[in-house]
Amino acid sequence: MTGPLVPFREIVLKVHSRCDLACDHCYVYEHVDQSWRTRPKAITDEAVSWTARRLAEHAKTHVLPSVTVILHGGEPLLAGPARLRRVCEELTAALAPLPTRLDLRVHTNGLQLSPRYLDLFDEFGVRVGISLDGDRAANDRHRRFADGRSSHPLVLRAVQLLHEERYRHLDLGLLCTVDTENDPVAVYDALLELAPPRIDFLLPHATWEQPPARPDGSPTAYADWLLTVFDRWDGQGRPVPVRLFDSLLSTLGGGPALTESLGLAPTDLVVVETDGTLEQVDSLKSAYEGAAATGFDVRRHALDEVAAHPGVRARQLGLAGVSGTCRSCPLVRSCGGGLYTHRYAAAGGFDHPSVYCADLTALIRGVEDRTAARGAPAALAGPAALTAEQLELTRMVLAELHSALDGRGGPQWAEAWRGAGEAERGSAALDEALAHPYARGWLLDRFEAPGGGGEGAGLARYVAAAAVRGGLDLPVRVPRAGREPVHLPGLGELAVDVPGPLVLRAAGDGALSVAAGGGRWRITRPAADGGDGPVRWRAVRRLADPFPGGGPPGGAALDDLDPARRSLGAAVTGRLGAREAADWAERLTRAWRLLRAAVPPLAEEAAAALTVLTPVHGELPVVGRHGYGALGVPLAGGPGELAPALLTGWRRARLRALLDVADLYAMDGQWLRPAPWGGGAAPVSELLAGAYERAALAAYDAGRGHGGRGHREQAERALDLLEGAAELTTGGKLFAAGVRKELHDIREVSNSPRTLSG
Repeated sequence: MTGPLVPFREIVLKVHSRCDLACDHCYVYEHVDQSWRTRPKAITDEAVSWTARRLAEHAKTHVLPSVTVILHGGEPLLAGPARLRRVCEELTAALAPLPTRLDLRVHTNGLQLSPRYLDLFDEFGVRVGISLDGDRAANDRHRRFADGRSSHPLVLRAVQLLHEERYRHLDLGLLCTVDTENDPVAVYDALLELAPPRIDFLLPHATWEQPPARPDGSPTAYADWLLTVFDRWDGQGRPVPVRLFDSLLSTLGGGPALTESLGLAPTDLVVVETDGTLEQVDSLKSAYEGAAATGFDVRRHALDEVAAHPGVRARQLGLAGVSGTCRSCPLVRSCGGGLYTHRYAAAGGFDHPSVYCADLTALIRGVEDRTAARGAPAALAGPAALTAEQLELTRMVLAELHSALDGRGGPQWAEAWRGAGEAERGSAALDEALAHPYARGWLLDRFEAPGGGGEGAGLARYVAAAAVRGGLDLPVRVPRAGREPVHLPGLGELAVDVPGPLVLRAAGDGALSVAAGGGRWRITRPAADGGDGPVRWRAVRRLADPFPGGGPPGGAALDDLDPARRSLGAAVTGRLGAREAADWAERLTRAWRLLRAAVPPLAEEAAAALTVLTPVHGELPVVGRHGYGALGVPLAGGPGELAPALLTGWRRARLRALLDVADLYAMDGQWLRPAPWGGGAAPVSELLAGAYERAALAAYDAGRGHGGRGHREQAERALDLLEGAAELTTGGKLFAAGVRKELHDIREVSNSPRTLSG
């Protein structure tokens, strides 16, 4: 099996192999593997010492920031406080010299829990999870003493003790095994009434050889039960984290799975039995005798040897580790084939879907159907929402850079940071400056090497631009090396033939005041090139508004000055001559008017979004990775070539901006499909972008009376390929549905392009 070794970050340490309950659904005692009978009742001193040593060795080798050790059983509290103290002491001492944080936990039925245990757990920071299957009727269905007595009152007593103020911080939550004969609402309400910090609902362990109980014969009984709980939980505003539901919501949105039982994340768990034997995940005991065995133990084997075991590696393969049926399933990112144990059948081993496949399918689709509209990324709501999220993201990066510098920016950064605060208090001008499409790219460049120099000068330029734009009475000191020009984003470039820092401020009536080396000058019209004596000003040119209401005030900036524009690549031009710039601007204006005549809503939204146009060499538009609102537009070409370049470039930029703030897909590249426009197999990202751009071109073609059939059919075929794609998130499906509707409108009303939306 290929791929890098995945280190263990979680150890289940069996401190006692017996239990004081006789739960009839327990996989340790009631299922096929009966190896517990040959184990020592309590973990041996030797096993404790070797486990601590092996864990420290593993953490040091892999430079692990943290490891979790779960004290488990049987019932771990039967080991007694003295033995548990020794376990905690040895583990803590072994990891003390390392930077690895030790996260100690215990999973218990709670019957033995007392202040004596909780004081010990408080001393070592051991958090406590308690098993409880709901109200008394539900809990007593399985969780009874051997003589049939109820365990419910004692478990409630344990929960109440854990919730005392002195122990509350140790509470890890409640674990509940689902039984479809129990009332789901009664179970959930009983658990919620205890105010746990988290609830875990667990499917009972089962395989294709020993299928789960289905008293009513329904193939989706467990999904129906869980969806009833989900509806109540969701309707109450999700008052407590429920790990199963949170995991589904995370994966449906493109995030990671939050539980081993779902998703494609590789396993990072190993079990240490009371005799020091090293085993795979404990639930495998439900499959067949010896299924969890590795042949290793802590005395003779390092944890890396266990991590390389074929059985462990099989659960670290992600998509390649699930059955062929699962690999082709659109739900595989959320489901992950289900818990590994639940896939087992005598014929074929674990190369099957989960025995709960129908339940998992119904559960995932049920959660998605219930939350799709509310779970849609805000940025999909429209242009204003996307612009707001982009600005918020830039502000977050600025704050993170400030935190990362942690004083290393020196007095220049400190001064610029104070100036930013004053500008923010004075008006919205700072937001306007930070909304410049190249701002976040500059911040991220500085973020790669915080404290490397230049951060203070760079921020000061944005603050100065904000002060000038907003007409603020705020002098801004801009550091510079020697006589280097100073670029004010969105305004222009200032060269002063006097060495040293510049002090810039708004001078009224839109003018710019410049002070350096004892001299003072005034740029009366920053919108045009000019200068006075040693001062030379080159203004960012602006495109005349191509149509009223169809862009920013004064039209888009034609920016061939901003140093950050080079994030577009080597294709950017230098400063254009006045005649060349005027010719390019005239062709762009005519291109915008072509677009408005053919696709008015698309043209107006694109013109409003594209606030900065930068000339580039070549025939294709260029989009920067972190510059929504900026587009590299070919310098060459007539209006007929520039119009579709503006349209597709805007669409490409908008999709990238959406992906900055929303996960439309995950696992890009895991599946490849033939692109309808040629060029071989393509990942989901290329197909989605291609369909989005071609939908706009189809609308443009139709609006000009050219039909648009070719682009429309290519886009439709791309969306057909993505129908049921596992990579698409809930937001991605909504986005694709929007493109599909747009294509439908083009087909239905190709002679009325004004009905199209952006």
